[in-house]
Amino acid sequence: MLLVSVSACAPAPEQGTATGDLARDADFALARQAMVAEQIEARGVTDPRVLRAMASVPRHEFVPSEYRERSYEDRPLPIGLGQTISQPYIVALMSELVAAEPSDRILEVGTGSGYQAAVASEIAAEVYSIELIPELASSAAERLRRLEVANVTVRAGDGYLGWPEHAPFDGILVTAGADHVPQPLVDQLAPGARMVIPVGAGGPDQVLQVIEKRPNGEVSIEDVLPVRFVPLLRN
Repeated sequence: MLLVSVSACAPAPEQGTATGDLARDADFALARQAMVAEQIEARGVTDPRVLRAMASVPRHEFVPSEYRERSYEDRPLPIGLGQTISQPYIVALMSELVAAEPSDRILEVGTGSGYQAAVASEIAAEVYSIELIPELASSAAERLRRLEVANVTVRAGDGYLGWPEHAPFDGILVTAGADHVPQPLVDQLAPGARMVIPVGAGGPDQVLQVIEKRPNGEVSIEDVLPVRFVPLLRN
């Protein structure tokens, strides 16, 4: 099992010194601000903490170099090994729907590139992220370390089973499509907490759902909108 804690003692990222690098960073910053205004806020995401997170986290650092110029388009992009980074609007919407408080502990299932974990790290105190593919878990952990994201722990494993050692969670984000709601994840939700998960057989049949565990332990399910995610795989 790969387990990597991204600590505040991680080394600082290398600083670009060329004028071209600085100009490119400025261009990316402008593109990120436009992304928030035109793709996210304009479509109804209003939580100021989520909007700040989306404006802060550099999505271009989480995509392969060949797609970097398309980082701030509102579309998923390939990250290798048959996986994708979700479109910015969906990342923002899921981050808003989970309704995290600054002191909360969040579980993410499906680390991928680490982008959703980085956004979640801006709105919650702790993020635990599980990725089935060890190569992706390792590269995401290293990327988060390089970017000095201090409150994310990444592990390679079967996300369907959650992370019981750190449960209960104040929110769960599932970034792969499941054909049903995993009971272990429901069990690991704290009373009053939410899980945001795409559910369906795949393709056009997936629906983004909010699963809320009420204080008395009862569970409610709300359909939000049709989505299309890569499937939730298991060992």
